[in-house]
Amino acid sequence: MSSGGHRPVMLEEVAETLAPAEHGRYVDATLGGGSMAEMILERSSPDGTLLGLDRDQTAVDGAGQRLARFGPRFRPVRASFDRLGDIMAECGWGDGVDGVLADLGLSSLQLDDPARGFSFMREGPLDMRMDQGQALSAATLIAGNDEQGLARLLRVYGEERAGKRIARRIIERRDSGRMETTGDLRQAVLEAGLRGRPGHDPATRTFQALRIAANEELAQLEAFLDEGWQLLAPAGRMVVISYHSLEDRLVKRAFRRWAADCMCPPEQPVCNCGWTAKVRLLGRRKRKPTETEVKANPRARSAGLRAVVRLED
Repeated sequence: MSSGGHRPVMLEEVAETLAPAEHGRYVDATLGGGSMAEMILERSSPDGTLLGLDRDQTAVDGAGQRLARFGPRFRPVRASFDRLGDIMAECGWGDGVDGVLADLGLSSLQLDDPARGFSFMREGPLDMRMDQGQALSAATLIAGNDEQGLARLLRVYGEERAGKRIARRIIERRDSGRMETTGDLRQAVLEAGLRGRPGHDPATRTFQALRIAANEELAQLEAFLDEGWQLLAPAGRMVVISYHSLEDRLVKRAFRRWAADCMCPPEQPVCNCGWTAKVRLLGRRKRKPTETEVKANPRARSAGLRAVVRLED
């Protein structure tokens, strides 16, 4: 199942874990190319319904056209998933849904469009905005930071150990008028002496850092996960696919907190927090794509799936 050049990651694993069923209400919090939403609507036939969110208007429009055949069963909304609770309430779904999916990766449609500036493989502007209506972009981050500020961004959001060297090269190129495109940014990384690991371009962490910072991805994910279990009806399931350690740590920490039977400090002899487990973990470790999928779609390589099911009240 694909849309143009879009290839969904771990589609069968999502189908198996989310287990869409007739009469169910579902949310695809990151519509992208619409492949996951299509699978959910097909498997919840004939009357399952789906609310689809994306902050990229291009994705919302494309999914709306692709899934038009499902009629009122599909409702696309342009919004970030940190607003999901409010949007569900507006739709009359405030009592929870049977499943929530959040695939945190970039859509292939975004990566493969040079004009969006997400990829170091294609020459394009330094954009990287998921919502093209927002002011902040990779270019404005580079223009508005000094060497120390850029180095911090690369360290915090890209876990880039060579952040200082890369930031110095970026600033040198910026100040000499040679920092206009994705190719210029990748060249700055190469000039800093990075060579990358086998199978990984040396610019990967730099592009990741600027993209995360420009789109405030971690802050939005934290807001989504703050009380995310409350989005689920009893026995409802949440599936999250992450692509790097910063995302995965937030998801892992939230899921384990929701599944804990107590929030008291370990040294406290008697529990008085009043907390009880809200969910059950569906697997102790994250699930990885199969070798067959990675060979067919190398972009799936870094994906990891975690899931929970809400306990009965």
